[in-house]
Amino acid sequence: MRFALLDTIKEAVPHMWCPEMRNAWAKAYNKLTEAIQEEMKTPADSTVVKYRMSSPNFTAEKEALVHDSWNAMQSDAPNLGLKFFLRIFEIAPSTIGLFSFLRNADVPLHKNPKLKRHAMIVFSMTCDSATQLRRAGKVVVKETSIQKLGSTHFKAGVMTEHFELTRYALLETIKEAVPYMWSAQMKNAWAEAFDNLAAAIREQMRAYPSL
Repeated sequence: MRFALLDTIKEAVPHMWCPEMRNAWAKAYNKLTEAIQEEMKTPADSTVVKYRMSSPNFTAEKEALVHDSWNAMQSDAPNLGLKFFLRIFEIAPSTIGLFSFLRNADVPLHKNPKLKRHAMIVFSMTCDSATQLRRAGKVVVKETSIQKLGSTHFKAGVMTEHFELTRYALLETIKEAVPYMWSAQMKNAWAEAFDNLAAAIREQMRAYPSL
């Protein structure tokens, strides 16, 4: 949400926008989210349970919107996956440092074979998970497990704001990929599916003592 807010303000007052204004709005938003998160903290003795989707709101209609758009995008997954990650890096260049294979790379991001492969896998995994959400009644990921994803994200230093950024970048990537299918309903369906995946990963990240 922070990144969407900053982009909205930037587009609203382009003649006033500058790094100082961006930082001021970002700090104000961070203070607000910190206050909200403080109120939402669970007791220290709470136990981590395996995440399962409990919301009945992911309807057959939402499933169809996600499924149909993924079918339209699937053949172009390598290209869309790369666009997805490049958008993340464009908005927040510091996120490049979260990936060990990019830290000392001397190859441009858009030509980096390791990034291309990783981007395709992540984009496809995210979309596949979304299409299975309603039928499975839980978050399902191929070729790995939620526990492993939680461990990987924790070790990389992923924070709440990174999930928000990823959500925004994913929606923008899909919007550009299938503009003829895009609608408010489709946006909400993809956002809800991603939120379930992100919540499942974050639930596993909380298994580590420092969180």
